[in-house]
Amino acid sequence: MQNLTVAGRLLITAIVLIGIYFGIRYFLGDRVPAPATAPTAVEAPSSNAASSDTAEVAGAPAATAGERVPFTYTAPEPTGGRLRGVVELGASGFNSFIVRTDAQHNWKLEKAEFGNSLVLENMATDDDVRSGLKSYIGKMLDNGVAGRDIHFVVSSGAQKAAGTQKIIKQLSALKYVVNTVTPEKEGVLGLRSVLPPSYASKAFVVDIGSGNTKISWLVNGAPKSVETYGAKYFGQNTDDATVAADVKAKANQVPAGLRQTCFIIGGIPFEMAKKVRQGKERYTVLDAASAYQLDNAKGKAGLNIYRSVAEATGCKQFVFDWDANFTIGYLLTLPQ
Repeated sequence: MQNLTVAGRLLITAIVLIGIYFGIRYFLGDRVPAPATAPTAVEAPSSNAASSDTAEVAGAPAATAGERVPFTYTAPEPTGGRLRGVVELGASGFNSFIVRTDAQHNWKLEKAEFGNSLVLENMATDDDVRSGLKSYIGKMLDNGVAGRDIHFVVSSGAQKAAGTQKIIKQLSALKYVVNTVTPEKEGVLGLRSVLPPSYASKAFVVDIGSGNTKISWLVNGAPKSVETYGAKYFGQNTDDATVAADVKAKANQVPAGLRQTCFIIGGIPFEMAKKVRQGKERYTVLDAASAYQLDNAKGKAGLNIYRSVAEATGCKQFVFDWDANFTIGYLLTLPQ
């Protein structure tokens, strides 16, 4: 030690003190943290990943079965265009729509009126029918629709009702043409009104009517539609299990690649959408079937259909369109 320089002695002393310091920390249970490592790079999504409407964000938790997947889409409005009116005779009554359409098949709902009718229960006289129809026509004329641009369409479900022919007779007496549609055609028209072009390759459409339900989609640009039970099946003494099995069999025909989103319309989806609508939004994402409690027989029946479609397809995003209707799809087929 006598031969060591002052600097050497200081170095040895420092080493000893550092050793004592770390020895004390070790025996007291304190561990020196490991050095930080560089973060792992996150792989960027490929170009053919799911769209931003439903794609998961890296690191974010996946949506659960009871969680509504957000939907953001703004339908293009018509440029100029033509005002047309259509009265739908459905299995539960009359509905009327005033719509502006343009040459590019863009459309906007200007006015809608929904109402029940005793006609379909065969509880209205010819005079009742005639005065009711005149009222619908008068309101459309007052809103700027030309008489030649007012159309009447009978849904496929309403054609089964006893009172339908009475209505067709009175419309003929008023010099109006009544257009009837098959269930397949009705599904195709519903698809035309509700399915946005940007969703043609990743979504399908369900229309839960009173008389029947239509499930439709596009195959290589061509529409495909199948029919199953409607929400009034309870009046036919058909049990829920039979209906669920048929709905699932039809829904299973939807190609797997189109099950990401379902656009849904109809009376029962309307009731469900009312419970969760945000303000005046046009598109409302429905909750899972388990979240709804519908008390009347028609509501429970419709909920059974909705649940069956969801179970068969695995779709987690059901989007209700407040404006779309198969009769608007009919207007879009007319020359501009």
